[in-house]
Amino acid sequence: MEERVALKRIEELRDLINHHNRRYYQLDDPEISDSEYDGLMRELIELEDQFADRVDLSASPTRRVGAAPLEKFGGILHISPMLSLANAFSEEEIISFEERLRRLLDVQGDVSYVVEPKIDGIGVNLVYEKGRFRSGSTRGDGTVGEDITQNLKTIRTIPLKMQSAGTPPIPDLIEIRGEVYIGTDTFKELNRQRMTGGDNPFANPRNAAAGSLRQLDSRITANRPLAIFCYAMGFADGISFKTHWEFLQALTTWGFPVNPLIRKAGNIQDCIVYYREMAVRRETLPYEIDGTVIKVDSTDIRERLGTVSRSPRWAIACKFAAVQATTIIEDIIIQVGRTGVLTPVAQMKPVRIAGVTVSRATLHNQDEIDKKNIHIGDTVIVQRAGDVIPEVVKTVEPYTNNGKRPFRIPDTCPVCGSGIVRLEGEAAHRCINLDCPAQIRENIKHFVSRGGMDIEGLGEKLIAQMLDSGIIRDPADLYDLTADDLANLERMGAKSADNILASLQRSKAPPLDKFIFALGIRHTGEHVSKMLARRFGTLDAIMNASEEEFLAVKEIGPEIAGSITIFFREPSNLRTIERLRKAGVKPVEGSAVSGSLSGKTFVLTGTLESFSRSRAKELIESLGGTVSSSVTKKTDYVVAGASPGSKLDKAKHLEIPVIDEEKFMEITG
Repeated sequence: MEERVALKRIEELRDLINHHNRRYYQLDDPEISDSEYDGLMRELIELEDQFADRVDLSASPTRRVGAAPLEKFGGILHISPMLSLANAFSEEEIISFEERLRRLLDVQGDVSYVVEPKIDGIGVNLVYEKGRFRSGSTRGDGTVGEDITQNLKTIRTIPLKMQSAGTPPIPDLIEIRGEVYIGTDTFKELNRQRMTGGDNPFANPRNAAAGSLRQLDSRITANRPLAIFCYAMGFADGISFKTHWEFLQALTTWGFPVNPLIRKAGNIQDCIVYYREMAVRRETLPYEIDGTVIKVDSTDIRERLGTVSRSPRWAIACKFAAVQATTIIEDIIIQVGRTGVLTPVAQMKPVRIAGVTVSRATLHNQDEIDKKNIHIGDTVIVQRAGDVIPEVVKTVEPYTNNGKRPFRIPDTCPVCGSGIVRLEGEAAHRCINLDCPAQIRENIKHFVSRGGMDIEGLGEKLIAQMLDSGIIRDPADLYDLTADDLANLERMGAKSADNILASLQRSKAPPLDKFIFALGIRHTGEHVSKMLARRFGTLDAIMNASEEEFLAVKEIGPEIAGSITIFFREPSNLRTIERLRKAGVKPVEGSAVSGSLSGKTFVLTGTLESFSRSRAKELIESLGGTVSSSVTKKTDYVVAGASPGSKLDKAKHLEIPVIDEEKFMEITG
């Protein structure tokens, strides 16, 4: 495609994708199908790839997938201070807030306000220059925040380029404040995925959002279900608003998500009615709130009121009563999760919290028990947070020797009796026995999944039936099933049984990486499974490899290497693999990819005449090399095509070898 036409098409695609992102993520009213959206994104990626040195990629929707990991966060000085709010904890304190305003303003009539839910998330500051997202940071100390620009770019509801409808105009420079959060339903799904992958669940959505924003690797952040509501303006150059409500309308026009529950309030009594309403609705909202916020609407009155210390006089946060209660821990039991994690759970005297009777609460791990000095018999404060098991906040009184019993996680699994391990640097204790009944059901679901053996027809309910009836106990048993076994299951006709048996037969020759993934080795997802298959070539080579050999594979660190090594040293796991082989399961293997470029890292810049970038990347990887998007001291070669960009300058500065297309074709054969 001609360059001029391509550059115009890139801008069209960006605007179109941003429009559909807003329809999907903010308005919940998509105009096109997922496949059509994917087609637009693929076209944009290909064009940006082809003309990478001709376009500014910083504002592209393709940049939302995350960048290379940072070594540490830098600091960003807020243009205007990011103030905190004073708190009110009762309706009487809300009335006192307005009484103070009246004294300061010396007015008799009603003051108009804007009221909004107080999202329980993380405050951030977004800076836009000439309509483009320049930087983003945390609140920090109110003056300087952490630079989390790359992480914020992964949040699809944050526009990388402000929309313009002419009125109001886009300012030259503006700070926009918002609250990043994770919705309650998506939080529940995130925790389910974490437990499937062998990680501990997050305690609550706010902790999950905070942890996601503070990832040095923005690719991790990109996979977290973060969202944002924007609610305030900091510094602005070339634009002003008479009221806060007017500014909120401008935010919507510019393409920023604004909470639809924000309202105008004619007087303080309207604010109190709103506070009561939100207290009732909080349990039904799709995100967590811990109160409401009252703000004076008039910009002129705000300026007259000013600020005191670190808070504005013209706004107040109205907190709800804490969702906590006091009860007694009657016992502590161990739950064994689907990935073998042993979680201590407090069994408590039943207590009502936020309309729900609670009798169990997570204690997370032994370190948490020791830190909070928790014993069986303690009186404790318990709280509910989102759709997770309630947690013990703290003990009400110190430990005394009056019959209270300390608790220690056992050395053997309470379900199967296998030994328990705790890897260095981890808080979790684990049972690594693949045959542990507590793990079997979820292991089988993982084994038959599309990313694993891809066995059609084996859904969660059918697997549960098979386990309950005793016809299977582990993944290997699936391949011993007969038509008679299936015929005894509820609602299982002859045709359905035949389809399942045929699907099992088809699954016996999976790609090696799919088989490795299906085994459910902790920390070994689809990407790591592919790397293992590519590096070692055969199942036996992987099973017999040492921890040092795993560490030699790029992108595999000590945690993953240790997990894989432990898995293949567990006798029960080896027995399961041997049974699968005897049943006829034979992964499609290849030869280990060492190749002439093994261990070498390449960076591509400029336009290649004989190859597309994607083809060049495939070629490098087929020969054992890897391709990186940025030049670092670890880069081995920079391949420079026509019109290379700043990557070439950086390569020269770091004295990294630069090769042209002809030399690249020579070394790749």
